[in-house]
Amino acid sequence: MLIEFSATNYRSIREKQALSLVAAPSPDLKEQNTFDSGVRAVPRLLRSVVMFGPNAGGKSNIVQAMDFMRDFVLTSASGTQEGERIPVTPYRLDELSRQAPSEFEVLFVEDGIRYQYGFSVSQERIEHEWLLAYPTGKAQRWFERAFNPDTKEDEWYFGPSLKGRTQVIKDATRVNALFLSTAVQLNNEQLRPVFHWFNDRLAVIRSHGRFPSSFRNFTVEQCKEEASRKRIMEFLQEADLGIDDLKLETHILKEDDLPDGLPSGLKEQAQKMIGKELVRPLFLHETNHAGEMEEFVLEDESDGTQNIFALAGPWLDVLQQGMVLVIDELDTSLHPKMVRFLVGLLHNSKTNQNNAQLVGTSHDVTLMEGDLFRRDQIWFVEKDPSRATRLVPLSDFSPRKGEAIMKGYLRGRYGALPYIPRLAS
Repeated sequence: MLIEFSATNYRSIREKQALSLVAAPSPDLKEQNTFDSGVRAVPRLLRSVVMFGPNAGGKSNIVQAMDFMRDFVLTSASGTQEGERIPVTPYRLDELSRQAPSEFEVLFVEDGIRYQYGFSVSQERIEHEWLLAYPTGKAQRWFERAFNPDTKEDEWYFGPSLKGRTQVIKDATRVNALFLSTAVQLNNEQLRPVFHWFNDRLAVIRSHGRFPSSFRNFTVEQCKEEASRKRIMEFLQEADLGIDDLKLETHILKEDDLPDGLPSGLKEQAQKMIGKELVRPLFLHETNHAGEMEEFVLEDESDGTQNIFALAGPWLDVLQQGMVLVIDELDTSLHPKMVRFLVGLLHNSKTNQNNAQLVGTSHDVTLMEGDLFRRDQIWFVEKDPSRATRLVPLSDFSPRKGEAIMKGYLRGRYGALPYIPRLAS
């Protein structure tokens, strides 16, 4: 369960910007859009938050910051070498920020325990790393490291609550690798739930206009099991795509299947697939003749249908596993009603029994209308006068009960609108 994420000095983000999923004490949509966290300090959390704002306002950089933090936790110990530069980009529009480290912190709950983990990094090294745990409600500082620029050495602290071979792990931790990542590589079981949250609970999608082929492949794999195929078919029918049934077609690739004139590099790759089983989905649509079905391959369907199919398996998996899904451009090639359908699955305690959460960005302001989101679920992202990203919740504007949020936004009441000067005729 995600409580809060913050980033400082990363890409267009200069000052610390924090995105909170702590629910305000409001009765509005309480049962649908919030859930009991089981943690006294944050009794109820939001099932979703969505960020709105102009192009180049920084929405995608919030998502990218979360993606960077996740990826660095998972790979800094195993995927980098001694002396390798850390691929982090600070805010570049002032000299002090260019020279300062970037900082990331996340507060979350895993296995009933609240954690507060963060680090700051330059391109050369880890500058600071810390972990606090609250197994009994009171903070326990499990470890902390901080680089001392005078001695050119890290200063370390290990709390009495942290067990295991801390000295061995410390000695094995490179200057460009996280202690958390190294500890899990060296089989520290106590820190594994923290790593596990990043690896198995947090998923980040940067769609770039179309969901990745890995999503489609995952959905196809899910369809190989009849129970999963039925769930995905129910999902597609609920989405009202006009699909009457779904089946898989299996084919063993042969030499004759390869088209003539393939470039040598592509042909070499294709030849490696000869003899392997290829599986593709077929979508059945009822014709005007009762009982007859016409088969369509995925490429014959609309972009929206292709995206919904690609998303079906992962979305249902997120719900089943109780994950935190972070997705840029939530409305990619999707009708607003389709987005409402997807979000509605998260806001329904029957379909979201494991308290999955969504963090998304969108340009579709119609999502502000109606009762899809509470006031504390809507956030605005814009550039301040120094062209740095600013993240502000709608609740900061204290909108009146019943206020038309979309109309107020389009009129500029909440900011975060694109500035488009009138062109000279």
